[in-house]
Amino acid sequence: MEEFDKSISFDGRDIRLKVGLLAPQAGGSVMIQSGDTAVLVTATRSQAREGIDFLPLTVDYEERLYAAGRIPGGILRREGRPPERAILTSRLIDRPLRPLFPSWLRDDLQVIAITLSVDEQVPPDVLAVTGASIATLMAKIPFNGPMAAVRVGLVGDDFIINPTHAEIHAGDLDLVVAGSPHGVIMVEAGANQLPEQDIIEAIEFGYEAVQDLIQAQQDLVAELGIEVVSEEPPEVDTTLENFIGDRATDGIKKVLSQFDFGKNERDEALDGIKDEISAAIEELPEEDPIRVAATENTKALGNTFKAITKKLMRRQIVEDGVRVDGRKLDEVRPVSCQVDLLPKRVHGSGLFNRGLTQVLSICTLGTPGDAQNLSDDLQQDQQKHYLHHYNFPPFSVGETKPLRAPGRREIGHGALAERALLSVLPAKNEFPYVIRVVSEVLSSNGSTSMGSVCASTLALMDAGVPINKPVSGAAMGLIKEEEEVRVLTDIQGIEDFLGDMDFKVAGTDTGITALQMDMKISGLSLETIAQAIHQAKNARLHILEKMIACIEQPRQEMSPFAPRLLTIKIEPDMIGLVIGPGGKTIKGITEETGATIDIEDDGTVTIAALDENKAKKAGFIILSMTRKLNEGDVYAGRVTRIIPIGAFVEFLPGKEGMIHISQLADYRVGKVEDEVAVSDEVIVKVREIDSKGRVNLTRLGIHPDEAAAARQLAANS
Repeated sequence: MEEFDKSISFDGRDIRLKVGLLAPQAGGSVMIQSGDTAVLVTATRSQAREGIDFLPLTVDYEERLYAAGRIPGGILRREGRPPERAILTSRLIDRPLRPLFPSWLRDDLQVIAITLSVDEQVPPDVLAVTGASIATLMAKIPFNGPMAAVRVGLVGDDFIINPTHAEIHAGDLDLVVAGSPHGVIMVEAGANQLPEQDIIEAIEFGYEAVQDLIQAQQDLVAELGIEVVSEEPPEVDTTLENFIGDRATDGIKKVLSQFDFGKNERDEALDGIKDEISAAIEELPEEDPIRVAATENTKALGNTFKAITKKLMRRQIVEDGVRVDGRKLDEVRPVSCQVDLLPKRVHGSGLFNRGLTQVLSICTLGTPGDAQNLSDDLQQDQQKHYLHHYNFPPFSVGETKPLRAPGRREIGHGALAERALLSVLPAKNEFPYVIRVVSEVLSSNGSTSMGSVCASTLALMDAGVPINKPVSGAAMGLIKEEEEVRVLTDIQGIEDFLGDMDFKVAGTDTGITALQMDMKISGLSLETIAQAIHQAKNARLHILEKMIACIEQPRQEMSPFAPRLLTIKIEPDMIGLVIGPGGKTIKGITEETGATIDIEDDGTVTIAALDENKAKKAGFIILSMTRKLNEGDVYAGRVTRIIPIGAFVEFLPGKEGMIHISQLADYRVGKVEDEVAVSDEVIVKVREIDSKGRVNLTRLGIHPDEAAAARQLAANS
């Protein structure tokens, strides 16, 4: 392909598209650039592998630290395992892209986005999403697009498109909207308890901007003369499908209408019907076309049975308004909550049950030194003080499989729960702890990420974290048949698996804190999205009532095993004094008091110890070391050494002054040793601080009240 360079003027900012210059052997490639942020996105198609019955799409977003003019740390000095932000961006690209491929496509597809350059103004993630659509079109892959994404921020009362990093952090909304010509296809958001109507208006605002990017892609394809691929789906022999449908339909209908069945009972009953059909196929002659079809494709029976079950479940919801467990469309499953489940060695714990979904969250409080360092990440934030981790063991769905490192799903669900709670956490200067919450999914039947939000709120409150409001969440589903649309509240596993949408909404009684919407169809109208958001509010408030009944507000007392933090402030130029040469001074304070000490560049000192008195002692030592001395101050000190002309006294930790022999008594002293000895406790007054900062002390002219106050201060330290 010849090189082609096109600029799009978009919301006051140019987006530049370069095709045909880079990656000539990829199926399709584009370098999409805005400002100094440039992302290379490629899409490549390979032939289908034998026996694949799904779309094998792989999406990878790669960060290179050279993009920010940095060299990686570590021994190897090269990028290794992708950081969490890169994994989340891979998911952000995948989620709106995947539903737009034909359901019959089985070819291997791979989309790779590499950030080549990045500035502080333009985040690369939404550029990569739009670039993935362009690269797919360039690769001539069957695709129901184009697709594009924009970010929407809220600064003051105004929505802005593609805000800068600074505007995102300063605003109350960080919303990514992806859309196709057929409607909204993906939403991802974090918000500061915004009302539902504000969120709906922001989505609409973003989708309008998406249309401009879609039109630009259509113009680009036309200018390049690229023919949009529209391959015909392969012909399907319906003989086996008809055989299975005739024998399974009545039994599946009966199972789906058994509203007293639990998940396991329903699965066993459906498996029983499938086994009967399998046995019937085995009884057919070997040359029978039905048996031949089932033998040649071992997955045909299971896939066809699933398709029939999906059709019948959806029809039951659309026509009868009844779900497989007998609930109404807007009804939440039974909810129960528990806190203080684990011993207080664990700083806080919360158990949340909704139907068969069960999540146990554990909260741990740490010191500032426990913050996560993000230095090998392209994002600007260098540390994280709130960490949320999500685990999904196989036993939670009654399965067995090897345990591995967290996958993309675990990382994505943990990030969503983290985002849902960020806006209610106390400010760092009010609550300087690093907070880690781990959500253990113990049983899963739909919406474990929102169960994690609820369980984690309980755990935070149980740990005594002063969150400003509790947060709950619910997952909404969708069944769309032709023009008939049904929005489902609190979907369970089968409704998620066989439905068209998974729309997670989290928030407080004031407003929304997080959203995540994924589609299995090519787009959704704004009216349906608004219905789902409003319907989710009722579910969230219902769940909140159950949570507040369990624990009304954060505990006033923390676990006795949680560290006690003391925060003090010193002048930044005093930091070196506290640390000492080679860290000698601060190590000495730590050894003496047993406290952990963290010092920030602005002079904020955080002291942690299990015993509050030890933290206070360390704080006194540091404040004493960095205290500004004034002539006339009186202290209780200890003689450290003696010389012929006087005695040296440590009157504050790390601070010494000298009493000249003439200032030891109000009479003539012959020898210093006649008045004081090493280790003697003495009351001294600051007589003079000379031009070199040396402190001269005296024992003369000290009032008894001043001496008593000095002794008391020393005793309290």
